[in-house]
Amino acid sequence: MKKGYFNKAILLFELFRKHRINDDDLAKAESKSAYLDEKVEEFRLLISMGKDVFAGRYHMNKWNMSIIAATIAYVISPLDAIPDMIPLMGWMDDATIVAYAVSKLTDEIKKYKALTQVNLGT
Repeated sequence: MKKGYFNKAILLFELFRKHRINDDDLAKAESKSAYLDEKVEEFRLLISMGKDVFAGRYHMNKWNMSIIAATIAYVISPLDAIPDMIPLMGWMDDATIVAYAVSKLTDEIKKYKALTQVNLGT
C-alpha cells in the first residue's frame, strides 16, 4: 500500500514539473514548510534556490529548475497522493517528494551551497 502512494506521488510530481512557479507559490511554500518535519531545511533550501534563479542570482539548467518547481507545486497543491488533512500521514508524501528532489539535485545543491558560501564571504 505504501508503494502505491509513492507511485501516485511520483506521477503527480511529474505532472507538476511543468507548473510555472510565481511569488504567491513561493510564499505558500514557505508557510507550509513547517509541516515537513525533518525535511524543512531541505525544502527551504529548494525554495531559496528557486528564488535565486528567478532573481538572476543563480543559474541552473531547466531540468533541475523543473524539479524544484515540481516539488514546490506538489507541496502547495491540494492534490496529493495522501491528502494533507490526514493527520501525520498527509505530509509524509510531501516529505518523500522533497527527499526525492534533493536526491536528484545533489550536485546542483553542492554547487549552490559553494556559491552562496563564497557570496556570504565564508
